[in-house]
Amino acid sequence: MRRSRSCFEPSGVRGCLCTSSSRAADPTIPSSCPRSSPPESFWRSWKRPKPSVGNPPAGARRTLRGRPNKAEGGVEVIETTVVGSYPVPDWLVALPSEQALLDAMAVVLKIQENAGIDVVSDGELSRFDVNHPDTNGMIEYFVRPLANVRTTITRADAETFGRDAGMAFRSRPSAIVEGALGEGTLDLPGDYGRARALTRARLKFTLTGPHMLTKTLLDEHYRSRQDLCGALADLLAEQVALIDADVVQIDEANLPGHPEEADWALECINRILNAVQTTPAVHLCFGNYGGQSIQTGSWEKLIGYLGGLHCDHVLLELAHRGNWELPRLKEIDASVRIGLGVIDVKSNVVETPDEIAAKIEEAARVLGEERIAFINPDCGFWMLKRSVADRKIHA
Repeated sequence: MRRSRSCFEPSGVRGCLCTSSSRAADPTIPSSCPRSSPPESFWRSWKRPKPSVGNPPAGARRTLRGRPNKAEGGVEVIETTVVGSYPVPDWLVALPSEQALLDAMAVVLKIQENAGIDVVSDGELSRFDVNHPDTNGMIEYFVRPLANVRTTITRADAETFGRDAGMAFRSRPSAIVEGALGEGTLDLPGDYGRARALTRARLKFTLTGPHMLTKTLLDEHYRSRQDLCGALADLLAEQVALIDADVVQIDEANLPGHPEEADWALECINRILNAVQTTPAVHLCFGNYGGQSIQTGSWEKLIGYLGGLHCDHVLLELAHRGNWELPRLKEIDASVRIGLGVIDVKSNVVETPDEIAAKIEEAARVLGEERIAFINPDCGFWMLKRSVADRKIHA
């Protein structure tokens, strides 16, 4: 089976881009391994490969650029990644500033690099708001800058929103939509550029999906959730098209509990996925508020949705739920690969490499190793203490 470098081999030994064959094909790759800190002169002259523009040909699958080929002996490498978020450092909460934010992002990126994570994230710290530290900015960060929304929530607004059983985990809307949405001051390309400048590693950029954002808004303009979702998708797609992160991942944490909304949610999310210029991915889970699941459901009810996504892979919550659903995941269209959740973020228990390896082996046996794109946590780490999150990343 394919092997995870983090579990089975030291960084740089296998799956690295700096093999002799790679150097022969690309003279810009240095003679020493890029993972071993090449001289600064190399980085001054080296240019990142340009992303391909436009949608892939019919039937083609977009895969991660720069992805290693098979390791020695023809054994493919399963790469590692994170879902996105990281616990906000206490010192950033205590003394927030632009410099402190950049320092925190650099720390989070270096923790992942030192652990050998193949595709890293800035911990979503650019969304940090000292006034809303507990939500990690998953919602408010995206909706509050938009044009034609009101963020002052009245008692009547809260009561109206509360009558919607579909968002029972929120007592108040994130904002009120009063007119046709515009991007306002939202600047996702700028946020990506800030993280890109802090690392040479392959980088993931994440954003909350249009279905999730729609469910948190109180709409006084579109009168239809599907229309509101489409408007959100269109403005997010315009910004995503300007981001050349190695992976662009859309997070949809509410849909698994509401599979009856999958049809219109799929049409909207695909508008954004079609705008991704590099490798598109989607993350879904059953919630992670207070370290617990906040909705029930099963992957079985979303097989059609998952197979209809215009993405390379989907990162799924599996470690916390167990592998009993693996056989049903075989029914997902073969063009969509699986990001295998092997780290339970709802538990403080740190998994051992042997436990992780056993999960990978079982999934490879059931799904086929070619279906596994990455191994990753079930969800983001933001609910955990840093000491626990760091140990799980290193596992």
